[in-house]
Amino acid sequence: MIDLVLVEPEIPNNTGAIARTCACTGARLHLVKPLGFDISDSAVKRAGLDYWHLVDLTVYESLDDYFARRGDANLWLTTTKAPQDYADCDWSGDVTLMFGKETAGLPEWLREKYRDRCVRIPMISEARSLNLSNAAAILTYEALRQQGFPGLLNHGNMYQEE
Repeated sequence: MIDLVLVEPEIPNNTGAIARTCACTGARLHLVKPLGFDISDSAVKRAGLDYWHLVDLTVYESLDDYFARRGDANLWLTTTKAPQDYADCDWSGDVTLMFGKETAGLPEWLREKYRDRCVRIPMISEARSLNLSNAAAILTYEALRQQGFPGLLNHGNMYQEE
């Protein structure tokens, strides 16, 4: 199982795209408040998120609430500051990927506490970071690849002319 945790996400489009990744992969989505947007049923319907019903979503009041309810087993923190490349990680079992808010990332105290569980996606030095939803998709699919894409279709049905 893959769990994606967004800590204080600020941009609704990023969270919507990550929710779609979760809907398409079976990953679970965890949102840690405060949120920079509304996820009420009416707001989701207004935004046209027709896949929202496929998302296994849990919302937490704070990081303390998250850790009290979920613990830290199999936790990996994503940060541009990490020395470890995500491709060097063993995500063949259950994995929880935690992402920070768009403007500030994860809190420094959290990165220090889990220093050996921080990973980054390689990029050029002049770039600040990837878009949050892109980073979440890259890491989700890497974990799924290592797990053999459990429960996902591994083929399509291309139209063939006769």
